[in-house]
Amino acid sequence: MATNTVKRHAKRAVAAGAVGAATLGVLLLPAAPAAAQPVTIPGVGTFDVPNEIPIPQGIPGIEVPGAPAPLPFMAPKKSVGDIALDAAMSKLGAPYVYGAAGPNAFDCSGLVKWSYQQAGLELPRTSGEQLAAGAPISLDDLQPGDLVSFYGGGHSGLYAGDGNVVHASTSGTPVKLAPISSMPIAGARRF
Repeated sequence: MATNTVKRHAKRAVAAGAVGAATLGVLLLPAAPAAAQPVTIPGVGTFDVPNEIPIPQGIPGIEVPGAPAPLPFMAPKKSVGDIALDAAMSKLGAPYVYGAAGPNAFDCSGLVKWSYQQAGLELPRTSGEQLAAGAPISLDDLQPGDLVSFYGGGHSGLYAGDGNVVHASTSGTPVKLAPISSMPIAGARRF
């Protein structure tokens, strides 16, 4: 009976040794190389990244073979009103001269006309004609660059955002920003 017990213990030892060797072999033997894809990072290098690791798509500057080409960066296009406002803002401090339409001196409608010319749009010359042109808009819908008319249509300026208007106000006062609420509003137009 001792012989059978010894044989059973020997068989268990051999089986345990075989399992241990197999486990050790899995840990020590080199694994088959995983499929990889190259990723190029400009200025850094090219690296092989295993396929099991997901590579985010669309990261600027990282090229992944087979990935769709990223869309080129495009700055948002400025509206005609944005361009006109930028032009008017560039004239802050320019002198008021009755009948002047720029580029160095302005009256109110001359500033509006000149500013929109810089955006490629011809507007009428006088404040009253400017109020009659364009699409009427409510004051709640004002966007930077919209025409704001004051004093029954006798004065005009461009909405500058944040409740302000840029305008050539009166003789002796240069082109300036003023609160839209500082003058009686006749209407607003968008071109």
